[in-house]
Amino acid sequence: MSTTAPYGSWQSPITTDLIVSGAIGLGQIALDDEDIYWAELRPSEGGRMVVVKHTPDGETTDITPAPFSARTRVHEYGGGAYLVHEGVVYFSNYADQRMYRQDQGGDPQPITPETDMRYADGCFDSARDRIICVRENHTSEGEPVNAIVAVDALGQGEQQVLSQGSDFCSNPRISPDGSTLAWLTWDHPNMPWDGTFMLVASFNDRGQLGEPQVVAGGRAESIFQPEWSPDGVLHFVSDSSGWWNLWRWEDGQARQLTSRNAEFGKPQWELGSGTYSFVSEELIACSYNEGGVWKIAMLQIESGMLLAVYTPFTEMGRGDIRAGDGKIVFIGGAPTLPVSLVLFDLASSKWQELRKSSDLDIDPGYISAAQPVEFPTEDGKTAHAFYYPPKNPDFQGPAGEKPPLLVKSHGGPTGAASSALGLATQFWTSRGIGVLDVNYGGSTGYGREYRERLNGKWGIVDVDDCCNAALHLVSQGEADGDRLAIDGGSAGGYTTLAALTFKEVFKAGASLYGVSDLEALAKKTHKFESRYLDGLVGPYPENQDLYKQRSPINHTDRLSCPLILFQGLEDQIVPPSQAEMMFDAVLAQGLPTAYIPFEGEQHGFRRAENIKRVLEAELYFYSRVFGFELADSVEPVNIENLPD
Repeated sequence: MSTTAPYGSWQSPITTDLIVSGAIGLGQIALDDEDIYWAELRPSEGGRMVVVKHTPDGETTDITPAPFSARTRVHEYGGGAYLVHEGVVYFSNYADQRMYRQDQGGDPQPITPETDMRYADGCFDSARDRIICVRENHTSEGEPVNAIVAVDALGQGEQQVLSQGSDFCSNPRISPDGSTLAWLTWDHPNMPWDGTFMLVASFNDRGQLGEPQVVAGGRAESIFQPEWSPDGVLHFVSDSSGWWNLWRWEDGQARQLTSRNAEFGKPQWELGSGTYSFVSEELIACSYNEGGVWKIAMLQIESGMLLAVYTPFTEMGRGDIRAGDGKIVFIGGAPTLPVSLVLFDLASSKWQELRKSSDLDIDPGYISAAQPVEFPTEDGKTAHAFYYPPKNPDFQGPAGEKPPLLVKSHGGPTGAASSALGLATQFWTSRGIGVLDVNYGGSTGYGREYRERLNGKWGIVDVDDCCNAALHLVSQGEADGDRLAIDGGSAGGYTTLAALTFKEVFKAGASLYGVSDLEALAKKTHKFESRYLDGLVGPYPENQDLYKQRSPINHTDRLSCPLILFQGLEDQIVPPSQAEMMFDAVLAQGLPTAYIPFEGEQHGFRRAENIKRVLEAELYFYSRVFGFELADSVEPVNIENLPD
């Protein structure tokens, strides 16, 4: 029999200690003969990234020895930090950003010089025994210089610059016969999801590239993941139709392979991951997002027939997929399944989880599954979200009381909410607090037109959608309109601060490394995003007035509710000054506020103790603001200006 208790006060088995114990992040898959490799983020090891190997006999081994961490800082967001060729692992090490070679059974040995350069997104050039990859050169004043370079596999000889001149480049991929390279480029102010060019060029006898040819893309066409089929035909994903679909370049022409209102691509925040892979010359294993739900299918290249692959996994937006030797390996999750590394056997259609992001066995009675929500928003449009109602078999709320609601605004802002089981979400729902994860206009997964709703309107469309999503649930009787909170990290932190400043819907909020001053961000951030705001707000300084108008830091007199801020002190993307300025301003307003900085953390929190602290501190903050008692004992937060 369940106990009646106020929402927010429910005792839950999903504790922060449970969440961080053994929890890992899963990324970048590589197949080498019959062996499967992947990258593992381990908060319990200080956020170290480890390359892991799984062999056909079922043995799983860590490849990256401590203290090495296979993580690159190209574009600051990294990705594509390692590659494998014939059992040899090549990886970028986080501490010094040098590339290392690790032979089987051996220790890592550096193959790049000790200088301020970063490497990522490589492929192996077997004909010339070298790695072709993206290099980001930070040795000179001004913006770093990005190039496609060749690095000798033994670290001998000078690096060769193969392509340079564009602001950005990615995805160097060599044809199976070693004769041709394909890669992507783009220039300021574009981001890769705005417009990219796909180039190809042939190698000469000296291993240099001839004159490149643009074969696809443009300033308003986003190309994603160029790949060569086993028989040497170039494939890619293009959104020229308004949706990221699969294409093929052959006989001097591009041929569309899929034509669906679905996304076979995703925003390239990180390098090295993909949405499709070749099973054979005739068959592609692919993942795609249709209506906010990810699916896997087999594409017959010649006929264009898309055959469904049935698994319970419906979330792959942050994952990867690789095919080979009668199998598909992918990273996926589902509303009741944590993100996992999955091996799918093509012959038997059976799947198994090789590694889970969490091995915890939690009673399903405590799990609140994501419920897709469509809601009306401004200008007669519809937007999307995932709703997680409060759920705990041991408790129920008092009669007539509605639960608090925590609205989440995802980062990016060109990104998407995940519907996969996440214990950080269940942390809230199992205590009696509903969660609404909003895919506001500008999010990915719903086509280019939906993605472009945010163009020139960051701080308006996203804020309106988060507010309208919350009000929609209130109107449906699902939430207490007087206990609405909002949180978000990075760009989602900006949406949170803007919603709290310019609207009166939310009664409290939490910003995790969020942007408070758009003008300061336009003046000082890293190269990859240095012109991102041109599209989201407008070119700077021509639109300086607009930047000032939409910056919460300039309008704190309009903020009328409590705010807590969390910040990594080594953040190079959103500097700590952004949180510090906002805290000082809110403090001066006399509003309840708190600021918790973290030494050694960058953009996002990777250490177990800090992940734990953020969750508990945010819960404690809301308990004091909304007036409910906590069932757990947590470390108090020093809340300034809190009434007695």
